[in-house]
Amino acid sequence: MASRENGDVCGQDLQKHTEHRAPGRGISRWGPQHAGARELANLYSPGKRCQEWISVILCFSLMAFNFSHLILNFHLSHIWYILLGIVAGILTADFASGVVHWGADTWGSVDLPIFGKAFIRPFREHHIDPTAITRHDFIETNGDNCMLTLIPLANMAFNFCTLSSAELYRSYPWHCYIFALAIFVTLTNQIHKWSHTYFGLPWWVTVLQDCHVILPRKHHRVHHVSPHETYFCITTGWLNYPLEKIGFWRNLEDLIQGLTGEKPRADDMKWAQKTK
Repeated sequence: MASRENGDVCGQDLQKHTEHRAPGRGISRWGPQHAGARELANLYSPGKRCQEWISVILCFSLMAFNFSHLILNFHLSHIWYILLGIVAGILTADFASGVVHWGADTWGSVDLPIFGKAFIRPFREHHIDPTAITRHDFIETNGDNCMLTLIPLANMAFNFCTLSSAELYRSYPWHCYIFALAIFVTLTNQIHKWSHTYFGLPWWVTVLQDCHVILPRKHHRVHHVSPHETYFCITTGWLNYPLEKIGFWRNLEDLIQGLTGEKPRADDMKWAQKTK
């Protein structure tokens, strides 16, 4: 089992939404003592740990390689394209975090072969033990997100090795966009972890949260009101309000339920109701 960093205790605003009553039983407070949370935590395997280590090492190696080539190929004429690419990368990462978060929260099951225990399990654990993420070390927190960026980062590295100087000049803004996207996708779960951490954060993280450059703690509490059906974007959270305003997730769920008959968050509720 991975070593875990010291976590925190969530504020009262979150705690009042993390209770449920099982039929015929008293109130059971969600957290590490919850039966479902304990079972899900025990499903974290050595094989999963190995995958996370490999993903982190490859991701940061590719990032270092690509960043050095971005510096070498920098031209002042690209400055506005670079800034635009960074903003576009952040927005894309925020939307992508929402899609992945919504999909894993809403559909699928821990019982799915390979995929369920490896990738859906953490989402189920998080809803019944929201502070578990604050006890995860760097590898467990960021391994899966690092894995998601490997193909675009590897393709970017290949381009730097094979394209001519003229081709690299023309494609430089696109590479800046992809690099910004990769950085923020990689950092998404770390940012998410910080949004659950109420003590001991570096001052600069708190400043970024207060300025809403990254996901603020108060903003993310909205998602943790059961049944966890809104505010899925967890990189910056910038897109949560407009997506909620147009009913994006609700309409998508209605469409999928109408086509498949599957009920949203059925597996999530199953784990929340576990008592032993």
